[in-house]
Amino acid sequence: MDPVLRPKTHLGHATFHTKIQTNCILPLSRVFLSAHLFYAPAHTEGVWKAAREKMKTILSSETMELPDGVNIKVKAKVIEVEGPRGKLTRDFKHLNLDFQLITDEETGKRKLKVDAWFGSRKTTAAIRTALSHVNNLITGVTKGYRYKMRFVYAHFPINASITNGSKSIEIRNFLGEKKVRKVEMLDGVSILRSEKVKDELILDGNDIELVSRSCALINQKCHVKNKDIRKFLDGIYVSEKGTIVEEE
Repeated sequence: MDPVLRPKTHLGHATFHTKIQTNCILPLSRVFLSAHLFYAPAHTEGVWKAAREKMKTILSSETMELPDGVNIKVKAKVIEVEGPRGKLTRDFKHLNLDFQLITDEETGKRKLKVDAWFGSRKTTAAIRTALSHVNNLITGVTKGYRYKMRFVYAHFPINASITNGSKSIEIRNFLGEKKVRKVEMLDGVSILRSEKVKDELILDGNDIELVSRSCALINQKCHVKNKDIRKFLDGIYVSEKGTIVEEE
């Protein structure tokens, strides 16, 4: 016979008394399950939220179409993308994801499929992140990335000269200082002075992370120290982000 459950609140928690009739044996797990299902108070919502976050999906997958003229290789979670502008690779071994190249049966186009088996919410969210990284690689080897930076100064004009075959820059007269600031570009990144716009730098490269990090190195070299940065806005800042090959 089924037992009779009588809820009783004690110190803000739901406790239960079981009345066993005849010789019925009731497992404790059933008592606790019944307690959470039918008598869960409002303050246990945090417990259920934590349980939902730990819940895992059996299979989560997403695909991305690959453009023509781009060759992609997948081996041991290392993706190599080769296109008109060169070759880029990225390692995804730190992610619990499966990568494979497939062909669409209807259109015949190549696709990259990413699977996550028994993944948590964090692992499932990494699928879209991985595909975004691959899309950046494809854009880099087909169109390239171009970042533009502008000089900002109020009184002392910033002087910059490109050295080492467009691989480094020397910055002088920042806030009137005599110090020469030299910044080396990262691999595959070139820097030029704009011929059309005054006080503008142009950084080109295939890897979006290397281009953006090179811009960050230049920006960090021109930080104002020991002054109110709300008043002293001098520096070199990113003004525009785009691709070398303009969008049609």
